[in-house]
Amino acid sequence: MIDEVTIMHKPRTWIALLAAAAGTALAQPAYVIPDSVETLWASPENPAGAKGAAAQANAGRKGRSNIPIKAGESVTLAEVRGSSGTVRRIWATISDRSPQMLRGLKIEMYWDGASKPAVSVPWGDFFGTGLGQMTAFESVLFASPEGRSFLCFVPMPFRTGMKIVAVNESGKDLRSLYYDVNYTLGEKHPAGALYFHAHWRREAPTAFQKDFELLPRVEGKGRFLGVNVGVIANQKLYGKSWWGEGEVKVYLDGDKEFPTLSGTGTEDYIGTGWGQGRYANLYQGCHVADRDNMKYCFYRYHVPDPIYFRKDIRATIQQMGYLGLAEAGVIYSSGEKVYNAGPGLVERKMLSTGLFERRDDWSSCSYFYLDRAENGLPPLAPAAERTKGL
Repeated sequence: MIDEVTIMHKPRTWIALLAAAAGTALAQPAYVIPDSVETLWASPENPAGAKGAAAQANAGRKGRSNIPIKAGESVTLAEVRGSSGTVRRIWATISDRSPQMLRGLKIEMYWDGASKPAVSVPWGDFFGTGLGQMTAFESVLFASPEGRSFLCFVPMPFRTGMKIVAVNESGKDLRSLYYDVNYTLGEKHPAGALYFHAHWRREAPTAFQKDFELLPRVEGKGRFLGVNVGVIANQKLYGKSWWGEGEVKVYLDGDKEFPTLSGTGTEDYIGTGWGQGRYANLYQGCHVADRDNMKYCFYRYHVPDPIYFRKDIRATIQQMGYLGLAEAGVIYSSGEKVYNAGPGLVERKMLSTGLFERRDDWSSCSYFYLDRAENGLPPLAPAAERTKGL
């Protein structure tokens, strides 16, 4: 049995905690080799992960370290048929790390022969950073050591097969994608093992008093693993005023009007307070904090503090800001109506301060485990919507 308290104080063993939640066999001690389990890597040299088939190109002298993906092309990066297993780690880097490519390239994942992907999200957002930009960071689930690569450490179990696909919807050719997908085959997953899912969405701008959905309602049994968020605050309307007063709300197992879980503010949800600068911790961080352009990317991963659901789940965040004296003149002079945070749309008195309703550009990539291979969520938005304004 896994001691979760011990694990929380030993971050590098986080994978065992996730394994316990997902019901996988990942929690084996490091010094025990599980029966009938083999290690494989899918890469440009050996995309099928076949035994004895790697490093053959150019007489074994690094003949195929990367692959191109033409505009409109779909490439299978890794595939398994007829076997159980677990995706353990994904690493990649690409020759074009522009916003157009980071949002236009998408990654899809299919489990156990499902016809619809459990994961279908923009490449950059999936690997932990939004707004089509790179930055160096390290978290418990994703990392980019020097802001030039993409790493994912989320364990992803499957029973009869998996497929990971890259689709280039950017409108331009990608000269090179370097990657390896590290996985094991042969695990005997218990009946309660859950499938990994991810969902991306964007609203530009959001609507007054309508909470942005980090994760639309999903039916089933599972675990909400966390989210990374991108915000482009509307400087034209609101200057450099604080945009992050909104509370995260999580609706669980039949919640309707009101949620079971509620936070106290955007920066509070990611573990800081009174605004947010740049930092990258294991479970939460704000790895992009560009006050000049009012662009922010931040994340929270519920590893030591799991959010379980047994019937359904929905996660949202409010769009509210705080208006101080320094910003009041800018906002009121824009001609935009300024509304109190509260019931109805009630205009604030001229130059008054306090909480107010906002409309900004929000996007998010949420991660969760679910007891089924398909999630029923809306398909990914077209590339033009994903990249607009970046």
